[in-house]
Amino acid sequence: MDLLQLLESTLAGLGYEFVDLERSGKGKLLRVYIDKPSGIHVEDCATVSNHLSRVLAVEGVDYERLEISSPGLDRLLRKEQDFVRFAGHRARIKLRVPFEGQRNFVGVLRETRAGKVEIEVDGKVMSLELENFDKARLVPAI
Repeated sequence: MDLLQLLESTLAGLGYEFVDLERSGKGKLLRVYIDKPSGIHVEDCATVSNHLSRVLAVEGVDYERLEISSPGLDRLLRKEQDFVRFAGHRARIKLRVPFEGQRNFVGVLRETRAGKVEIEVDGKVMSLELENFDKARLVPAI
């Protein structure tokens, strides 16, 4: 089982959603982003950190420091279910390949189905292929 699958299954078993993993410092720092519908609190980070440190030791994952964090207000959107969950919210999407001559979009997420995400930009609804997304994040409400 690779590290991403390990994190996904372990966190799901604890009642958390695995959002993202960052490795830095030549892979010695593992930063794991978690979420749940009611939001993440310090106690959640401590619980997950204690559990994951034991799981990673058993699995022989080489790291020196483990950080657990909430995804923040500009939460990364990766999976189709993320776009469904945050329908009605503003998002910033960067595409790998331009759509209608454009790679960057900021607008309100609408419907998501069958690998396509609808986003409303300046009153126009566009349907973008999820597999063409390079990066997508929520835009924090001010």
